[in-house]
Amino acid sequence: MPVRAKDLFRLVEKLAPLELAEQWDNPGLQIGAPEAEVSRVLLALDVDEGVCREAGEKEAQLIICHHPLLFRPLKNIRTDLPQGALLASLLRAGITVYAAHTNLDNAAGGVNDALAARLGLQEVEVLRVTRRQKFLKLVVYVPVSHAEIVRSTLGKAGAGWIGNYRECTFQVAGKGTFLPLAGTRPFIGRPGELAHVEEVRLETIVPEELAGPVVKAMLAAHPYEEVAYDLYPLANEGPTRGTGRVGVPAGRGAVAFEEFVEHVKSALGVGNVRCGGEPARKIHRVAVCGGAGAEFWPDARAAGADVLVTGDIGYHAAKEMISAGLNFIDAGHYGTEQVILPVLRDYLAEHCRQKGWAVEIFLAARQTGPFAFK
Repeated sequence: MPVRAKDLFRLVEKLAPLELAEQWDNPGLQIGAPEAEVSRVLLALDVDEGVCREAGEKEAQLIICHHPLLFRPLKNIRTDLPQGALLASLLRAGITVYAAHTNLDNAAGGVNDALAARLGLQEVEVLRVTRRQKFLKLVVYVPVSHAEIVRSTLGKAGAGWIGNYRECTFQVAGKGTFLPLAGTRPFIGRPGELAHVEEVRLETIVPEELAGPVVKAMLAAHPYEEVAYDLYPLANEGPTRGTGRVGVPAGRGAVAFEEFVEHVKSALGVGNVRCGGEPARKIHRVAVCGGAGAEFWPDARAAGADVLVTGDIGYHAAKEMISAGLNFIDAGHYGTEQVILPVLRDYLAEHCRQKGWAVEIFLAARQTGPFAFK
C-alpha cells in the first residue's frame, strides 16, 4: 500500500499539533496534493531554488520545511520573479511542500526543546506559557473477547499517557444489551432478538489533539458494527506548551559567560556569534528561543535567566537587555533552528519503520544560513 503525503503530515502533526501554531502563522500544506504518493522526503528550514533542485536530484516527492513557503495570500504568480519561479519549479517537478513552523517551535520535543538539549540544559521548563494541554476521557464498551485488542490499540494510538506512565486504562465488567434491527449484521446475536452480552467498560485518557486518530483506531479494532463510546472533557491540567525554554547548564553548576559563549558556538556548530552583557557574569540559568526570540527577553529575566540564547537580536533589544542586567548570545536565526532537522529526521524515520513504510528521509545538504562573516 503506497504511503501518501497526508500520512506523513499526520506524523508531523502528532509531534507538532497545528493548534500550537501562533495565529499569524501559516503551517501545513503549502503546495501539492495530500494524496500524492511519497517514498522520499527532504527536510529543510527554508524552501528555495537550491532545495528545490536538491529535492529533484534526490527524487524526493515531498519537502517538509520549517518556514512556510507562503505566509500571506498571493495576488499573482509571476514566473519572472523569484517566488513565482520557485512555485512554478515545484509544480513542474510535482513536489509537495509542507511546513511545520511555530507549532514545531512550541511543541514538546520541537525546536526549543531540541535547542535546549543541544546546549545540554537540564530542568527545562517552558519560557512563556501560552496554553496547557487538554485531555478527554474516552469510555468504550467492548465484548470481553476483544477487550485486550482494543486496549492495546488505544495505547498504540497515543491514549493512556499520564506523565511518564503509558497505557493507563481502567476496566469494569458488566452486561450490555442491544436489539439488532432488520438489515444489521451484528457481531453477537441475531437481528430481531434482544442480546445480553458480557462486556467490559474500558476507559482511558486522551490528549484532545489526538482524539480523532485515537477514536479512528479504536473503531477499526472494535468488532461491533455500531460502537458505543463516550468522550468527556476533563478539568485535569496537562503539560504546559509555549514559546522558548529555560533551564540550567548541565554538570558543573555556574559557568563563566565567556566559557558559555564558546560552548554555544561549539554545540551549534557556528563559527561566530554576537553577544553582550556583563563579561564577568556567571551563568546559572539559561533561556533559549530558536529563531527570532529577542522579544522574549522580559520573560527570560522574569524566569531568573542570566543569559538569553536566540537569533536576530536588534540594536534596541540588545540595549534593553544590557540595561536590565541580562546577557545575550545571538547565534543566528539559522543557527538556533537547524538543530530540529536531525531530530525531525529521526522521529519520522522511526515512525515510518514502526509502520513498515518504505520512506527515505534526507536532510538538505546544501542549505546554510544566509550570512557570511568576513
